[in-house]
Amino acid sequence: QVQLVESGGGLVQAGGSLRLSCAASGTIFSINAMGWYRQAPGKQRELVATITSGGSTNYADSVKGRFTISRDNAKNTVYLQMNSLKPEDTAVYYCNIVYRRRYSTDAMAYWGKGTLVTVSS
Repeated sequence: QVQLVESGGGLVQAGGSLRLSCAASGTIFSINAMGWYRQAPGKQRELVATITSGGSTNYADSVKGRFTISRDNAKNTVYLQMNSLKPEDTAVYYCNIVYRRRYSTDAMAYWGKGTLVTVSS
């Protein structure tokens, strides 16, 4: 079993900041990649940012320069620092990990339940 505990969502005014956290636990041997995705009402889920175990990052164009993803490998935790928030950033933010279990070469993906971020204008 894998558990992802997300925190940090909430209501913020435009221009403000929030920091999301996602802690992974359970039958995890290693985590290849961690990331954040979001889904706004009536829209498809989209990538926000990802980070590999080596620290390589990838961002959606819409958040570049405003959001920063980081991870603490010792704690199996990924963070998303969101600055200069805009109303269009309003969405449910989902944590995602790609991991392996001990004695397995299969990469598996797991999603968190999501945390709501609301940015008021």
